[in-house]
Amino acid sequence: MPILTGETQTVLFAALEIMAVLFVFVIGLVALWASVAFVVDVSQTTHAIRRNYPVLGRFRYLFERLGEFFRQYFFAMDREELPFNRAQRSWVYRAAKDVNNTVAFGSTRNITLPGQVLFVNCPYPTLDTDVVPTEPLTIGPYAREPYTTASIFNISAMSYGAISKPAIQALAAGAAEAGCWINTGEGGLSPYHLASAADVVFQIGTAKNGVRDLDGHLNDDKLRQIAAHPQVRMCELKLSQGAKPGKGGILPGAKVTEEIARIRGLRVGEDAISPNRHIDIGNNEQLLDVIAHVREVTGKPVGFKAVIGAYGWLDTLFEAVRQRGVESAPDFITVDGAEGGTGAAPMPLIDDMGLPLRVSLPLLVDKLTEHGLRHRVKVIASGKLITPADVAWALCIGADFVCTARGFMFALGCIQALQCNKNTCPTGITTHNRKLQKGLHPPSKAHRVAAYARNLVHEVGIIAHSCGVHSPRELRRFHAHVVQPNGLTVGLDQLYPEVAERP
Repeated sequence: MPILTGETQTVLFAALEIMAVLFVFVIGLVALWASVAFVVDVSQTTHAIRRNYPVLGRFRYLFERLGEFFRQYFFAMDREELPFNRAQRSWVYRAAKDVNNTVAFGSTRNITLPGQVLFVNCPYPTLDTDVVPTEPLTIGPYAREPYTTASIFNISAMSYGAISKPAIQALAAGAAEAGCWINTGEGGLSPYHLASAADVVFQIGTAKNGVRDLDGHLNDDKLRQIAAHPQVRMCELKLSQGAKPGKGGILPGAKVTEEIARIRGLRVGEDAISPNRHIDIGNNEQLLDVIAHVREVTGKPVGFKAVIGAYGWLDTLFEAVRQRGVESAPDFITVDGAEGGTGAAPMPLIDDMGLPLRVSLPLLVDKLTEHGLRHRVKVIASGKLITPADVAWALCIGADFVCTARGFMFALGCIQALQCNKNTCPTGITTHNRKLQKGLHPPSKAHRVAAYARNLVHEVGIIAHSCGVHSPRELRRFHAHVVQPNGLTVGLDQLYPEVAERP
């Protein structure tokens, strides 16, 4: 054992003395804090736990906060979490990283649970040599500039302001690389949407951000300026979204910077609270009037996004279209399920309002067929569709296109930290904190966005070919079954029988 010199011993003893003093000091601070906390806790009347268990009761809030993070890593099983479980997130992460996405030893999914969708394989699946590229579809045949695209999987509405500049840059560049479109969300068209060659869907929210005057009224000159960008291919009127039907968007004043105010047409620093509906759209006739007006001003296809709730609404809307003529119909309808997400919404709306996509999507498709409008109006499905099976199910039901926001957030690196509404997103996606945004590198994340879209479409194709069809658009309702409470399965074509067109 080496012998310490006198000088070394002196230094060591001095260090130990300092550590001992620091230890006593820390203990003293803890004791002082505990004493003050004890007095405060027993005298306050707001929190029963802290009053009955002073000092110790404070740890409840710490553990409650830490539980959000520990559950997904240590306690929850692969298929247990909501809104998205670990199995779903892991699939997206692997697809975005373009790594091997196979699994071993069998599925962890319980396929006997009621409601599970199972695709029925064909005894003679489609050979790779017989695969047909996805057929392009044209949206808006009566617009001056119809939009034709073969992309079946696209980026749903996320506003600049709700998500960060590097997130928009990565999504737009990834969309251009993948050949899909990106929806601006109700926050207006930013330079970052246009920085790549991606096709853009411009959303007009209830506040008409980007095409409004300071009083919130639609400004045709600004609308023409938006439409003048060749990348802007369609306009979407947002009536409602899945997470909060009946309530407009919310952007705190702290996030309304000079740039965001300029893009949206707002005043700097003021809360941006969108009305719960368009003030100029209060009935079906007004909705069709605004669709016709925007289509005439922009020359682009125009549709709307909505959560389906009242059953009778679709019948009266489509009857109004029939009376005016098929050219008056919306060029597309984006149906958002009640399972849709957002950065901030009241719990009664996010939990309890609206119909899920499994009800609303077949309802919309069948009502369009019934009224003879199915070939005129294209259907876009949105709401928690982030895996190949989700997208394939929507195509079976009758959707022409599928959009997702949260799937692409996972591709950007989202860890489901549930901090979207607090400006503290640890991955830099939903925050304007520059330090947190530094973690999101747009060029590398753009490749992940593109890889996710590309791999998802590829695996939807695998499902389609196993069902015996040549491309995903050929999937039909009889290609999928749903598990019933008795354990048996019923085909989608039996759950949603074919409807006849009205005379």
